[in-house]
Amino acid sequence: MRQKKWIIVFSFILLLSIMRQAGITQENDSLKIKSIFDEALSSRIAYENLRYLCKNMKGRLTGSPQAAAAVEFTKQVMTNMGLDSVYLQEVMVPNWTQGDKEYASMTSSIFGSQEVSVCALGKSIGTGEAGLFAEVVEVKTFDELEQLGKKKIKGKIVFFNRPMETSLIQTFPAYGRAVNQRTSGAAKAAEFGAVGALVRSVTTAIDDFPHTGVMRYQDGIKKIPAVAISTKGAELLSQWLARDPELKFYFKTTCKKYPDVKSHNVIGEIRGTKYPEEIIVFGGHLDGWFNTEGAHDDGAGCIQSIEVLRLLQKLNIKPNRTLRAVMFMDEEVEQRGGNKYAEVAKQKNEKHYFALESDRGALVPRGFGFDVSDTNFQKLKTFEKYFKPYGIDNFKRGGGGVDIGPLKAQNVPLGSLIPDCQRYFDYHHSDNDTFEQINLRELQMGSAAIAALIYLIDKFGIDD
Repeated sequence: MRQKKWIIVFSFILLLSIMRQAGITQENDSLKIKSIFDEALSSRIAYENLRYLCKNMKGRLTGSPQAAAAVEFTKQVMTNMGLDSVYLQEVMVPNWTQGDKEYASMTSSIFGSQEVSVCALGKSIGTGEAGLFAEVVEVKTFDELEQLGKKKIKGKIVFFNRPMETSLIQTFPAYGRAVNQRTSGAAKAAEFGAVGALVRSVTTAIDDFPHTGVMRYQDGIKKIPAVAISTKGAELLSQWLARDPELKFYFKTTCKKYPDVKSHNVIGEIRGTKYPEEIIVFGGHLDGWFNTEGAHDDGAGCIQSIEVLRLLQKLNIKPNRTLRAVMFMDEEVEQRGGNKYAEVAKQKNEKHYFALESDRGALVPRGFGFDVSDTNFQKLKTFEKYFKPYGIDNFKRGGGGVDIGPLKAQNVPLGSLIPDCQRYFDYHHSDNDTFEQINLRELQMGSAAIAALIYLIDKFGIDD
């Protein structure tokens, strides 16, 4: 009886000791994470790196001199940090150019003439030197094209005027419901004999910034030129068409496709001390559109990824696993950088433990999205408590990104930083995506959040 009593007492003491030790460990990790945020919020290094990238390498469209300069700049930044390794990964990329600045106007027998803001859609053919001048037919859906038929569309410019749904609280689903008119509108219109496509900019804002983006043709269907029109221009054109269905629209573009060129993904690493063969990768895409500084999309994601390495290095945090920051090339046009990275990883039989992407802008971070197994997700959810003091505690299912997406076929758990989404599409793919739209604290809160998550994943793992 006495022996049993001592066993109970000993077990109780042991449990208290374990609980106390767990409490100390959590407190120590909370302090470590606080130090990450403290360092991030007291530094301007990442902010100034992003300023230099935006102001000196505007228009980093894949294949351009600006994109090549961005490769060299980010490589040099990481080399100067004294990382364990910094290297380039070669990838052949498409080389499509905007040409001269686009011009557009509309002419009405009732309202007269009015210039409007447009920009070419990525991969579109040009109109030629004479430009394109034709009547306009307005639609909101592909079903309306079917209903109008070839008789009412042939020889005209199809104006796709479906706005993003502003009633949706989450703007990314709203973008997803509207963007197919940009990616597929020209090909659909060409099936019915249209001579050109005019697409309402995919944004929640009403302004004079046209938002570009990639479009795709279909084999066997004639290629027609396509441009995005600003939302203010789209609203005005729709109003004029309501009273003058016979008005004509003119636009001129000189965009052109050239042979593929050599470019690179840019990679920097801190080698793991315990499991160096296991890789935690995080990154953003270095390329951007011809009309933008690409601050939110996605210069910020690249600079945040470099900043993660700097923060951990500065705080002398030695990772168990190899930490790898990647600036992917060609996310916007054909996603060759992400595909090349996954291809090389498979060839080398690399073991990727976790992959994260930052490609939703540098607005205030709200949490993370995860495309992982149930077991992984339950473990990741236990990290939420460390982020509550910073308001970044929304850990949810559904994450990843275009560039790390190809790693999913190799069973790599994926994640993404989730910033506030309300203003992102004000900037996306437009002249409005400038460095001036970046807030230092929001940028660095995102950098610190990623670094903190990587620290926890590296220390505790994501498996039970």
